[in-house]
Order: sequence, then structure tokens, then C-alpha cells
Amino acid sequence: MSENAQTSQIGQIRHDWSVEEIRAIMDQPFNDLMFQAQTIHRENFNPNEVQTSTLVNIKSGGCAEDCSYCSQSSRYNTGLEKEKMMALQEVVDKAVAAKEKGATRLCMGAAWRNPNKKDFPLVLDMVKMVKGLGMETCLTLGMLDDEQVKMLKDAGLDYYNHNLDTSEAYYPKVITTRTFQDRLDTIDKVQKAGINVCSGGIIGMGEAHTDRAELLRTFANMHHHPSSVPINLLVPVEGTPLAHMRGKTDSFEFIRVIATARILMPQSYVRLSAGRMELTDEAQALCFLAGANSIFYGDKLLTTDNPESDHDAELFAKLGINMQVTKDAVKSA
Repeated sequence: MSENAQTSQIGQIRHDWSVEEIRAIMDQPFNDLMFQAQTIHRENFNPNEVQTSTLVNIKSGGCAEDCSYCSQSSRYNTGLEKEKMMALQEVVDKAVAAKEKGATRLCMGAAWRNPNKKDFPLVLDMVKMVKGLGMETCLTLGMLDDEQVKMLKDAGLDYYNHNLDTSEAYYPKVITTRTFQDRLDTIDKVQKAGINVCSGGIIGMGEAHTDRAELLRTFANMHHHPSSVPINLLVPVEGTPLAHMRGKTDSFEFIRVIATARILMPQSYVRLSAGRMELTDEAQALCFLAGANSIFYGDKLLTTDNPESDHDAELFAKLGINMQVTKDAVKSA
């Protein structure tokens, strides 16, 4: 284990990490990294329990943003049809089905740059109805203004997802229609309102190893760590600028990012998100050993495939992992 990794106050809640410290953690021998991550994980969580969320696409396609990985951008021909807003009852039905399969949180996503006035009241009703079922709620709607944040808080929203995707330096190579600072500003508004933040990134978009360390540094140095940190493995979509990136990321590199996130943010949930179809069961098992303790549960993530619920249940049985039945109280941002 490197000297820097040994002396960087491993396991403590910090907000002053340097990229050199993070690189020292991420680049140490794999066994040492895994040992550190698992030790910290056990200090803060049940190591054999995973929180499960289900993701529902409440409004698909037609997004004005140019995110290079996204099938829902109106700028790319991916074969995805633009759809109207999902009806309230359909969302409720999907929430009931997700809860019956063991999900404790419903995450609802709309392909917007920012919410429009016409549909936003319906989104608020969705939050209230899903919470009425005894589930946690999460939304991803793009950028928010102060009034929208207040209305979501008043509706009882538990989490708001707004991913940074990659490092600030690499960001302009992936997205040009809004800035890295735009994303940070939305996260800041959400945290100040007392809504938990869910924010993560995507691995495998052509970024350098240092970009991954820089992305984690941004999260770890926030005044409040994100309550949930989804780590996605790029799912290349035909028709997008990143369609050629399939199979470019080594699974061990992905696991190193998971483990480092666990070490830097000891009390955050680290979620295996998009890209699990690209990982073997053995690689996923190593991710859980590295401190991942949340997944998206269900056979679809917005527009990309996800392992079927039955397969996840079988994998959990092999590993002796239980799905979290009741969510522990989450520290408010």
C-alpha cells in the first residue's frame, strides 16, 4: 500500500481531498484497495445489504441537450420516438409493481433540459402519490430554478438526481449545451433546500484515468457529500457520438472507481447503475465487495437494458446479499 494512501486519513469524512491523494488510493495494489474499501464499508453499512431503486422514464425523447452518450437527445438519430408525459396512474401502477418486487425507491426521469410549466404540476402529483405508497422518491428533470426546488421540497421529494458525468476538464468534450458549473449550481440549490442529492458519473467515455479521480474529487469535496453516488459504465448507443466506445473500459478499472468512491464518501450510498449488462456476475460481486450498496432493480433503465429482477435475486442469493427492506433514515443535505 502506498505511503500516501496510508497517511491520508482514510475513512474519515473529509472535504479537502487533493487529486494526488485520490490517485494514490485508486492506483494502489488491487487487494489493498479492496481491503480498505470493504473495511470502511463495514464501518458504515451492513456489508450484506443492498438498497434497490427502480427507474421509470416518465417522459422519453426529444431532449434539447447534446449529451454525447444519450439516446434521448433530439440531435441524434437513435431510433427513439419522442413520447408524451406518462399518465399519473401509470406511474402509480409502476411504483406498486416495483415495490412488490422489493424496490424501496422510485426514480422518475424526464428527458428535459429543464422542467416546463405545463407538466411540472403533474410531476409534483407523481411525487405525492408515490410517497403515499410508502416509497422514497427521486427525480431527474434537468436544471431547476429556485421556485421549482421549493415546490419539490414542499411536495416531499426525497432525492434529486443530477449527474456531473465526468471531470470538469473533460466535460466540454461530452456536452456543450450546458456547462459543468450549471450542473453544480442545480446541485447547490437542491442541497440548500434540504433535498438529498443523487449525483454520479459515467465511466468509459474516453476520459483519462485522472479525469475519473477529478470527478470523484468534485463529489468528495462538496460541502455535503451526495447521499447517493451512481457510477455508470457507458452503454454505447447507435446513432450517438459515443457509439464506438463499446468494450473500451476494463472492468477492474471500473471496480477501482467504485472502491475509491466508497473510501472518499464513507456514508454515501454507492450505486451500480447503467452498464451492469456489460459486467459479469463475478465483476458485480467485486463491486459489492468494493462498497457498492445500491442498484437499479428492473429490466429497463430509461432506454437501456438492465439485468432482469430474477437474475439479480439469483445473484444476491449466491452472494448472501439481502435487499434492504426498510430504508434507514437518510441524513438530509
